[in-house]
Amino acid sequence: MNTPAYDSPFRIAVVGVGQITQQAFLPALRSLDDVALVAAVTGSDEKADALDDSVDVHDYSSYDRLLASGDIDAVYVATPVFRHREFAEPALEAGIHVLLEKPMATSVEDCEALIAAAERSGATLMVAYRMHQDAYMVELAERVARGDVGETRSFTSVFTHDINEDNHRGHSGFWGGPVPDFGAYPLNLVRHLFRAEPVRVHALGTRQDDRDFNFRDTVGVTLRFPDDRIAQYTLSYAAGDVDSFTLVGSRGSITSDSCYGFDPEPPRTYTITTDDGEESRTAESVDQFAGEIRYFVDCVRAGVRPEPDGAEGLADVRVFAAVEESLRTGAEVPLQPRPFGPGLSREQIRAIPPRPADEIPEDEELVDQEPQDR
Repeated sequence: MNTPAYDSPFRIAVVGVGQITQQAFLPALRSLDDVALVAAVTGSDEKADALDDSVDVHDYSSYDRLLASGDIDAVYVATPVFRHREFAEPALEAGIHVLLEKPMATSVEDCEALIAAAERSGATLMVAYRMHQDAYMVELAERVARGDVGETRSFTSVFTHDINEDNHRGHSGFWGGPVPDFGAYPLNLVRHLFRAEPVRVHALGTRQDDRDFNFRDTVGVTLRFPDDRIAQYTLSYAAGDVDSFTLVGSRGSITSDSCYGFDPEPPRTYTITTDDGEESRTAESVDQFAGEIRYFVDCVRAGVRPEPDGAEGLADVRVFAAVEESLRTGAEVPLQPRPFGPGLSREQIRAIPPRPADEIPEDEELVDQEPQDR
């Protein structure tokens, strides 16, 4: 897609300069000539000092002054999730567009408040589902929708990684743990492959004795969807790297052993198996964060509602909340029926090549940041 020329760059501020900002978002901005980082909000003097001199740095207490300055068009909110509403809502109320990291918030009520703030001001709210601008996920959804494996029956997935307990994810309770973090990927994928919302949720969780997480570090989730379809996925902060899914249909299956990561290597892949044979596909390596930013800016400038809007973020958060309740009670949790939509389309694909590897900070190069990897 050709991007129209504008007289001035799109001005963005980052709120939270943690690992994902340092290793993914800031490098991605270098691929976008018409988008400028003009401000940052951080509570770390070291992070502030490491930013370019052209960046206007604020601490959290001066955030309101930044919003009122007239110097920014949008904010990218990448704080820990329990602070998302704190920074996204006043920006939206001020008419500042918001690209909000997932999960959207820590409750259905907070999601609804953010959606309402965006509706009142007319500002754009987009939840940062980086895979939604990648042809890999769009193509998967297209192939399932056209019946390449028949009618969908079941979905299984495993997404596990060994997380450092000293990282903020390791001690922020359920909402910093694997269900809202890693779980966003299989949940969001199966919703788009089934083109439906779950109606019942059940979960079981365990905690490893030799780890210091303050939540269940390994969780299995079962979802029932309309038309008697089942999805099951396992998530863990205390296991080796696994990144896989299997979708089973009435006439075949789709499998992948590399699906949720954003690093160019290993590439994302999938294999379709039917009675007609086997077909394997390897996705083009792209910078998912650059594609996400490009799509966000394009939507704002065109006055178009982004596909992963507040309603899309809420659709996942209500399931996370049901998982939390099921873990607490041991019971299956019903969900109110909810229409699915609008789904993915090729119009939202933004294929931007990845930055050179030497431009991405290694974990040991992160500034004032405890790396997430153990």
